[in-house]
Amino acid sequence: MSLQDISDRISKAERNAGRKSGEVKLIAVSKVQPDGRVKAVLDQGHRCFGENRVQEAEAKWPDFKQHFDGIELHLIGPLQSNKARAAMALFDVIHTLDRPKLAATLARIAQEQGSCPDMFIQVNTGEEEQKAGVLPADADQFIQDALALDLPVKGLMCIPPAHEEAALHFALLAKIASRNGLAGLSMGMSSDFEKAIALGATHVRVGSAIFGDRVPG
Repeated sequence: MSLQDISDRISKAERNAGRKSGEVKLIAVSKVQPDGRVKAVLDQGHRCFGENRVQEAEAKWPDFKQHFDGIELHLIGPLQSNKARAAMALFDVIHTLDRPKLAATLARIAQEQGSCPDMFIQVNTGEEEQKAGVLPADADQFIQDALALDLPVKGLMCIPPAHEEAALHFALLAKIASRNGLAGLSMGMSSDFEKAIALGATHVRVGSAIFGDRVPG
């Protein structure tokens, strides 16, 4: 599916939800994609991309940034505390803040540097043991703790369980965000981004629908 097709579907979903055109940001998930495919999307004028791993992004994006202006990078995969400094240097937005130790590390580096990427807190809405994210019952307190550290928390992120109705998880995330005064909702992927937009998504993460199947290295 072309980038234009995805953009058109997002615009239609915005209209159907009674939302303003351009309210939803498309993050093209370029993890484990060959450089040629990423360049093709850059050549079409898209500038917002998502990566899962700091190391992969470090190998890929500095060169692209030399050739394309205005690139905005989003970290959408788990972040280890020992990679925090590198992540903060490379990414404009981090979607996977999920534990006190990481929050403290990011806050300390932000104070040292005098700057910090925007943050989304990942919520494990399905309470899955194998998945990262703060549990819904702990989310309110963690949000307040992160804000108290002066971290620029803009919203929440979730990845619904694969075999459950995604809309239920999107609605839960929106409810938690609303009661904590957060406007950002990073939710919705290739298979369900229209549902996410209907429930308030501000950022959708679309990979395979744009790039095709991933190509493991």
